[in-house]
Amino acid sequence: MKKIVRIASGQGFWGDLPIAPIQQVKKGNIDYLMMDYLAEVTMSIMQKQKLRNPNFGYARDFVDVIKAILPEVSSGKVKVMSNAGGVNPLECAKVISQLAHEAGYKVKIAVVHGDDILDQIDHLTPSNLLDNMETGDGLQSVRDKLLSANIYFGAAPMVEALKRGAQIVITGRVTDTGLCLAPLVHEFGWDFENYDLMAAGTVAGHILECGAQSSGGNYTDWKRVADFTQIGFPIVEAQSDGSFVVTKHEGTGGFVHSSTVKEQLLYEIGDPKNYITPDCIADFTSIKVSDIGQNRVHVTGIKGQPATPFYKVSASYNDGFKLTSSLTYCWPDALEKAQVGFEILKARAKNLGLSIDEFHADYVGYSGCSENPIQLNQTTQELDEIQLRFSAISNKKEDLDRLGMEIAPLILTGPGGVTGFAGGRPKASEIVAYWPALIKKEAVNPIIEVMD
Repeated sequence: MKKIVRIASGQGFWGDLPIAPIQQVKKGNIDYLMMDYLAEVTMSIMQKQKLRNPNFGYARDFVDVIKAILPEVSSGKVKVMSNAGGVNPLECAKVISQLAHEAGYKVKIAVVHGDDILDQIDHLTPSNLLDNMETGDGLQSVRDKLLSANIYFGAAPMVEALKRGAQIVITGRVTDTGLCLAPLVHEFGWDFENYDLMAAGTVAGHILECGAQSSGGNYTDWKRVADFTQIGFPIVEAQSDGSFVVTKHEGTGGFVHSSTVKEQLLYEIGDPKNYITPDCIADFTSIKVSDIGQNRVHVTGIKGQPATPFYKVSASYNDGFKLTSSLTYCWPDALEKAQVGFEILKARAKNLGLSIDEFHADYVGYSGCSENPIQLNQTTQELDEIQLRFSAISNKKEDLDRLGMEIAPLILTGPGGVTGFAGGRPKASEIVAYWPALIKKEAVNPIIEVMD
């Protein structure tokens, strides 16, 4: 058993810095590279891609990362844990297997799937467990509009994949934290019923899951970060007792400090005493965080409770269409002109008989980032410029497209001083809405497949 297991974050979301995971492998010693690609809306995007092309539906840029680090993976220097498989993990694994074969490397790849229940959803029982967790509405109210439905599996199937010798573990929808917990369970032989250890691995995963957000990125006191250009992503150095150190590779930018770690700990947690995952319930109020050196933060004292009997289901559905565009008005009377422009658009939609369910306007430079706009006074009442950010919602795509034809004409048929209009005539796009639900764990089973 290793004394210390080093797990490095390489990706915080689909579209994060493509060089980051490669640098995590090349710039120092790590045991595992953890790459989180999936958010709730990501699954529906991938599902739509797969419907257009059955060979798509996964994070295809993940393949480029693996290509760059194949020597280190093949030699056993590092193992990779990633949910890049999205809604098509088997195809993702197939492409990487072929890539490795053509490059002359031998790697063992495991696929964890079975999370996609979209085709099974009518047969799963009890069906009432798929009611919306927030509203209580029954799934049948959106059944015909569903785009995706995925179970959040925990660490257990990934631990089994590692036991079978996998060097790359590719999953569909699993918990972000499970990508970190699984290697720790595997390496240290942790018991799944030791809930303090389960919570410790879960908290470590939570700190890593958002990439550089715990190593200086998106940091409130951002001026303390010396180098954003070469920002280093975080690394957890874990021990078998559940304590760990958060750090980063030497010679990289960024800033690892108790305050950066605490900010990430507060990210998307709900009730801090009850952070619920399929593996345990972690008590974030028990966490002790301390600085023990430059870019080294010690985390200890984490307590946990037994897991619930449920998996969370992340589903999405089509909830109509939206249209978004913007116009920039200059001084004088920038705000007033933008407000009049918005009223003109609403009036023209009415005159055209368009079915619009909702209009919305932000006045960027005045109320673009807050529901409480800045207070106009003698120094601010003559703002240099205001961007009208206009949006509308409807179930009729054609009506929104027609409304989109009215925006550019405002340049010559509304208040003067429009200085910015970009992107061409806007078109309506689908609104993807989120449907969170629960299902009993015994209703579904993860599937683990290993290929050489």
